[in-house]
Amino acid sequence: MKIVVLDGYTLNPGDLSWEGFENLGEFTCYDRTEEKDIVSRIGDAELVITNKTPVSAETIAACPNIKYIGVLATGYNVVDVEAAAARHIPVTNIPTYGTTAVAQFAFALLLNICHHVQDHSNAVFQGRWTAAPDFCFWDFPLMELAGKTMGIIGYGRIGQATGKIAQAFGMKVLAYDDYRNADLECETMAYASLDDLLEQSDVISLHCPLFESTKGIINKGNIAKMKDGVIIINTSRGPLIVEEDLAEALNSGKVRAAGLDVVSTEPIREDNVLLKAKNCLITPHIAWAPLESRSRLMNIAVDNLKSFLDGAVVNRVN
Repeated sequence: MKIVVLDGYTLNPGDLSWEGFENLGEFTCYDRTEEKDIVSRIGDAELVITNKTPVSAETIAACPNIKYIGVLATGYNVVDVEAAAARHIPVTNIPTYGTTAVAQFAFALLLNICHHVQDHSNAVFQGRWTAAPDFCFWDFPLMELAGKTMGIIGYGRIGQATGKIAQAFGMKVLAYDDYRNADLECETMAYASLDDLLEQSDVISLHCPLFESTKGIINKGNIAKMKDGVIIINTSRGPLIVEEDLAEALNSGKVRAAGLDVVSTEPIREDNVLLKAKNCLITPHIAWAPLESRSRLMNIAVDNLKSFLDGAVVNRVN
């Protein structure tokens, strides 16, 4: 059977192997695929693997040989899953590969906001410490996390992993999630309503999926409910935030700082309002990307396809 990967570069820029897929069929991998080339590149392939390249209902209709679509990510909104289901085409995703990596990165963003480590290191290498009249200096207010409250919106695997790190730093965790696990609650972790979380949190970290119910959950109205000087972290999905509202809150000082690994349109547009907002740290969607995490993703993607070929679909989302 023919296997085509539409956009393999971000998963594997050269430090991993495609051997697992190569062993399963006639294999073709493209680094990137423009929208105009999607149908022709799929051609008569039965097994389609994509990361962010869309597989629409029109594409599915134009490629009647498709029997399987594998998404190289947790989010699968790039595939029209209903159109695939109507054609009895299973769509699979990778649900658990990046839990520790994303939780770690959420704290990388937060700790940089608290201490501005790279800024102060740059100052040292610029000679400012050598020339300083005192034994130390700092250019930004520094912040200790112990005793603060982290509100986590979305308390699934990644949210829980982030909560464990927060508790290790001496923080109290408030979690908002439609599905509550009472076994997780303890002296330093409790579930809360969204309003209570917004009102009580010193740091708010987003770990929920992008649904209609969560789109724009960080907006002017909800920001108004937050503490003055709150910190917002987003390693989940960009459209969870109304970017104009966050920029306004950053510029007014209502929000002390934001650490964002995702934005509404990626790659980020040059006119994104957050690029000119105060105290906004933005990274290029890399929370998921440590080698260890990508290796797990590759292995799970191969296992997903093996299971399909063996007649037992796993990690199906439709």
